[in-house]
Amino acid sequence: MRQFAHLHVHTEYSLLDGSARIKKLIERVKELKMDSIAITDHGAAYGIIDFYKEAVEQGIKPILGCEVYVAKRTLYDKEPNIDSDYYHLVLLAKDMKGYKNLIKLVSKGFIDGFYYKPRIDHQTIQEYSEGLIVLSACLAGEIQTSIMEGDMKKAEETALFYKGVFKDDFYLELQDHGIEEQKTVNEELIKLSKKLDIPLVCTNDIHYINREDAKAHEVLLCIQTGKTIDDEDRMKFQTQEFYLKSPEEMYDLFGYVPEALTNTLEIVKKCNVELEFGKTHLPKYDVPENIIPEDYLKKLCLKGLTERYEDITDQLRQRLDYELEVITKMGYVDYFLIVWDFMRYARDNGIITGPGRGSAAGSLVAYCLGITRIDPIKYNLIFERFLNPSRISMPDIDSDFCYERRQEVIDYVVEKYGKDRVAQIITFGTMAARAAIRDVGRGLNYSYAEVDVIAKMIPFEPGMTIDKALTMNHELMKAYNEDERVKTLIDISRTLEGLPRHSSTHAAGVVIAAAPIDEYVPLSKNEDTIVTQFPMGTLEELGMLKMDFLGLRTLTVIRDTLDLIKQDKGIELDIDRITYDDPEVYKMISDGSTQGMFQLESSGMTQFMKELKPDCFEDIIAGISLYRPGPMAEIPRYIENKRNPDKIKYLTPELKPILDVTYGCMVYQEQVMQIVRDLGGYSLGRSDLVRRVMSKKKHKVMEEERKNFIHGISDEEGNIIVPGAICNGINEKAADEIFDQMMDFASYAFEN
Repeated sequence: MRQFAHLHVHTEYSLLDGSARIKKLIERVKELKMDSIAITDHGAAYGIIDFYKEAVEQGIKPILGCEVYVAKRTLYDKEPNIDSDYYHLVLLAKDMKGYKNLIKLVSKGFIDGFYYKPRIDHQTIQEYSEGLIVLSACLAGEIQTSIMEGDMKKAEETALFYKGVFKDDFYLELQDHGIEEQKTVNEELIKLSKKLDIPLVCTNDIHYINREDAKAHEVLLCIQTGKTIDDEDRMKFQTQEFYLKSPEEMYDLFGYVPEALTNTLEIVKKCNVELEFGKTHLPKYDVPENIIPEDYLKKLCLKGLTERYEDITDQLRQRLDYELEVITKMGYVDYFLIVWDFMRYARDNGIITGPGRGSAAGSLVAYCLGITRIDPIKYNLIFERFLNPSRISMPDIDSDFCYERRQEVIDYVVEKYGKDRVAQIITFGTMAARAAIRDVGRGLNYSYAEVDVIAKMIPFEPGMTIDKALTMNHELMKAYNEDERVKTLIDISRTLEGLPRHSSTHAAGVVIAAAPIDEYVPLSKNEDTIVTQFPMGTLEELGMLKMDFLGLRTLTVIRDTLDLIKQDKGIELDIDRITYDDPEVYKMISDGSTQGMFQLESSGMTQFMKELKPDCFEDIIAGISLYRPGPMAEIPRYIENKRNPDKIKYLTPELKPILDVTYGCMVYQEQVMQIVRDLGGYSLGRSDLVRRVMSKKKHKVMEEERKNFIHGISDEEGNIIVPGAICNGINEKAADEIFDQMMDFASYAFEN
């Protein structure tokens, strides 16, 4: 069987230029019996981690690369009509050194060289050449352009430059998509190869997976350029040959230069990049002299403990010691010191901050440090929801700041850790169902009214897809089956739906690195903001320290309110020391006067509060937790139980201390953790694993966990790992019913 490897491939991350979805691309590679493929998106490395993981998972060897843009002069030259043009060049990483240099080059292209496109130049290519293989690219390549201009002297000089830098790792690239210019260029490249002893390689400039995807790709280019398929001057590909061809098709095209075919396999052999996941790259916090970070953190925590609690009980000391031990063992001491430091900076400079959100509120360490201002002991919050030795993952503390002054905190972090070690995080906007219909409709030059009718037939719901809409809306399906224009619109939209459309800056995400960030991940620029080329989830997998710096207008309103109270009434309030038991506040909420109240002002929430008539802060917390799709089904029961507490019944008395705060209803994931811990004898670490299984709705696994909860677990040597509910004195029937309740909780509490 003939073997071949595609080394010039544009995935969905060649934004609005490539439509080859990574997963389907790799699947097609396997179907065609090939065992490797490259990724060479235009100018950026957005997709290389997704590509790498998917290829490895499917047993395909990933070749990581990029088709970069090369400036005609230097990357710093940016004069109109002179430097707006550029060349293409394909870079492939041979090893980790090459991968790091690839990252450096694509970062430099954005940070220093951006002018219409992210550009590099000959000097930067020389500087970061180690570990890279170079292909001369398509007709827009530097050598190919000189050939088409009839300047063979320049073509030869350029080829010698790249050969001088990359030696045997520079290849002259042949392509044949049925374009006349390519035939002429290929003839000259073959001559140049013989004359200069530079090897040849053949590629297909892949922009979509199958030949029949060409029409959809044509529309995608129209979306990119703001044109329609009826515009004569629009950018378009001359043929429909830019798809993933089989080895047989490539041999049919280039059988006259067999070495160009076999060289694809030689290049694959040269490329052996193995990425490492899970290893953390946390920056170090500079502690005072003569003290180690662990002791400094403990010192700060003990100081905070005495400030926040009048009575320092053994329980408090044990909880603090336990958390510090876990934090130290997991290697997150510097993480906590970094967060403490910038939160302290905010407070010292009068920047109002939030009290804390998410699982970090369960940490006594975070409370003692002033990172959060919610007492985890008072509200029975569980540390293992935040950090769990049984589940190694990066901590995640969300930090909220006054909307108007958030940037000051980011600027402080940049100043402290270095401009090259702090960046914001990229996010990608995708073509959702309705948006895809509208974009494609414009590209096809359909009238607005015609497209609008179809777009509005797609239900406006989270997670909606065109396929789902077709099954839900019979009118839409009827139009699809009976109207050829509608069928064309929907078919093309389905092909493009979900593709990344553009990049932007994440509203809150900031990454801080131990070394310059482009040592680990590539960087790009959104307007004047330096951002990573990888999104948040990918950064976490690569062990980067990601933090959320969210600007909240509500905090700005609180700040202004406090200022006005001081100005008009002469009263200076400390928002962190106000009480939560003022009956007038609860009466106001119960009467429906919630306009302007964070999370309580929607009409539905206002009505819920009027029915609930909260009289304690816990009611507000529970109400916000319940008012979501899924948990809302429990609202009537919650209200009924609150009004009639004597009617609340527990399957076993051991449930009362866990569920009494929510009137016998399961409202929080922490309650499930407490149940399996207190009734089943689980460790808190293992109870968090059960919670995570529930969150993913793995019912088969949960049924197995039912046996563990009721009957316990022993290891092979007979040692008890989990005693089980029966062993803890719980009736088997009651234990089974309790687990049923937890399963019911899972079915609604984790609704998307």
